[in-house]
Amino acid sequence: MENESKKSSAIFEILKALIIAVILSLVLVLIAALVIKLFNLSDGIIPIINQVIKGVSILLGCLIAIKSKTNSWLRGIIIGILYIALAYVIFSLLDGKFAFGLSILNDVALGSITGMVSGILAGFKK
Repeated sequence: MENESKKSSAIFEILKALIIAVILSLVLVLIAALVIKLFNLSDGIIPIINQVIKGVSILLGCLIAIKSKTNSWLRGIIIGILYIALAYVIFSLLDGKFAFGLSILNDVALGSITGMVSGILAGFKK
């Protein structure tokens, strides 16, 4: 019974982190679009801003949602990978097209590494 409770707790933490990260991403993308428009920034900065938004979203999602100190790094990796997949689907739907390429693998790698580091940091907080 205790093992099942731990599993449901882990699943709840992961889902909570995903929801927080996706909502944060949507808000940050809107803010970034406004800043880019207001200050007439070049299109070359958009990929950098996108990566920063993804990293910050994963970090804050993990820091807010992960309460357990055990396997927090693994939960972070799972959150990072699931976030990248979910964000890809949401933003592709908003864009109206799904484009598969090497950049997706790059996002998954960076998402999992960011998630792992974020999970480790979340495991240290009190």
